[in-house]
Amino acid sequence: MSFADTVAEGRRLFVERPGTAILGAVVGFLMLDLVVKLSGTTVFFLGVKLLGGAMTVSSLVSMVLDGILVGLAVGLAGIGLSMTYSILDFANFAHGDTVTAGAFIGWVAAYVVGGLGTGASFADLFLFNAGLQLSALTAIGPVVVGLVAAGVGTVAVVLLLDRLTYRPMRSAGNISLLIASIGVALAMRYIIAFVFGTQTSGVASSGVQFVLLDLAGQRPVTVTDNELALLLVAVALMLGVHILLQRTKLGKAMRAMADNEDLALVSGIPTERVIRLTWILGGGLAGIGGYLLVLESGTISFNFGWILLLLIFAAVIVGGIGSIYGAMAGGVLIGLVDSLALIWLPSGLTRAAAFLVLIVVLLLRPSGIFGGVTTA
Repeated sequence: MSFADTVAEGRRLFVERPGTAILGAVVGFLMLDLVVKLSGTTVFFLGVKLLGGAMTVSSLVSMVLDGILVGLAVGLAGIGLSMTYSILDFANFAHGDTVTAGAFIGWVAAYVVGGLGTGASFADLFLFNAGLQLSALTAIGPVVVGLVAAGVGTVAVVLLLDRLTYRPMRSAGNISLLIASIGVALAMRYIIAFVFGTQTSGVASSGVQFVLLDLAGQRPVTVTDNELALLLVAVALMLGVHILLQRTKLGKAMRAMADNEDLALVSGIPTERVIRLTWILGGGLAGIGGYLLVLESGTISFNFGWILLLLIFAAVIVGGIGSIYGAMAGGVLIGLVDSLALIWLPSGLTRAAAFLVLIVVLLLRPSGIFGGVTTA
């Protein structure tokens, strides 16, 4: 294609799809700025900084790694939210506090097991006042116990909530369920705050660091044992969800119910059992996702799931609400954007960049990346 043809094609794209053209120009500018930054060059125009700055390859790799790790945990939590929407047909605003509940259940179990034999009282262990700092390798037993407790405990919580709140209201419509979920979220959050307090507690620290990339003259890129644990567990669970959906009768029943609940009912599919298993799978993944995020960050607080809920919703919507694979992909994308936005924005504004991506995706592809494919 000649230069004239390229210009003509660009002009046609700008006229027919100005949004796409502007987005392409912005992305192109940011990529050019990133390349100039990595070269250590700064470009000025009329005394004003136009491009570039100082940035190392190791810093970029660290940001990408952090974004993938957070994105995987967000994607895990987003699976449950997407399943709730596609099968139960309502947006569950209590999902973020379900993530918090799973994190607290898991870390209480890990802390109690890890504190055995240290002389600390049960009350201090239960309330994270024993000063322990657990990690995936140096305290592998307590961390694994906590991981299992996070999943099992969160399943018990969501089944209880369904029995007491959602099941009696199931025929009332999705708006009523949505409003009820907001009440459930507030109740869960302040029960946790009443029991554990509103302070942020440090519960985990990286016990072992592995050098991932060592570039001459730059800070080595390292990955901790906790980050490796998050990566391996999240990928394994996502593969397990894929196998469940595609290779089992339960997965086929869930996909059928997501496509058409009435047809699934007359076809003999036990819809109430599918709903129960939806809560079990979604709740378990949410709790484990919250537990892994705390393992990676090292701190836990009563409202971190509520704050995370906005990113979970963004991931689900970007991926295509109702699509489990979309929730996985959307989580990784939102995590990467949230992390890489630090290159151009102050730390307090990175969430704004994540939601800007959400808006752009909805403008260009309203059904999301996976086109609104339900369940699978």
